[in-house]
Amino acid sequence: MGDVAGTSSVQKTARDMILSLALIMLVAGVVWLFIPHEDGEPDVKRVDYRVDLLTARRAASYPVAAPEGLPEAWKPTSVRYQGTESEAWHLGFHAPDGEYVAVEQSAGKRSAFIEDATQGAVKTGTTQRIDGETWTRYEGDHYDALVLEGTEGSTTVVTGTASFGQLTKMAGALRTE
Repeated sequence: MGDVAGTSSVQKTARDMILSLALIMLVAGVVWLFIPHEDGEPDVKRVDYRVDLLTARRAASYPVAAPEGLPEAWKPTSVRYQGTESEAWHLGFHAPDGEYVAVEQSAGKRSAFIEDATQGAVKTGTTQRIDGETWTRYEGDHYDALVLEGTEGSTTVVTGTASFGQLTKMAGALRTE
C-alpha cells in the first residue's frame, strides 16, 4: 500500500507542474499579444537641414556642399555643423535602398578627417569622374567612400554603408551654392 501512495504523490506533483507550465505559457502568450510588433523597417524621420546649411555656408571658409535634385526617397536624417577649428559639416541620408549615405566636409587635416569620416576605409587607387570632378574610392569594413580630389582648404567625403552606385548618385547631386 505504501507504493500506491507514493505513485499518487508523484502523479499529483507531475500534474501540478504541467498545469503550472500551461498557465505560464498562457500568460506569456497574452503578454506577447499586447506588445507592439514592428513589421519591416522602422519609419525613418526626415530632418529639415535648410537652416543649418545656410548657417554653415555663411560660417565656413570653404564651399559647403549639399545635394540638389535627389528624389524624395532620399531622406535626410542628420545634420550638424561644428564651426570650431575643423569647420566640420555633416549631412546624413537614408538612401532608397535602406542604406546610409553621408556628406562629410572639413577644413581640418585631410588624412585624419578621411580616416574618421570613412571609419578607417582604405584608399583603393581607383578614381572616377563625376560631373567633371575626380573622386577616389575608399573601401572599408564598415563604410565605403568617395573622396573629392583637388580641393584646397577643405576635404569632401561621401561615405556610408551604401553601394558605390548610391555614393556616386549623392556625389553627382552635390552643389555648393
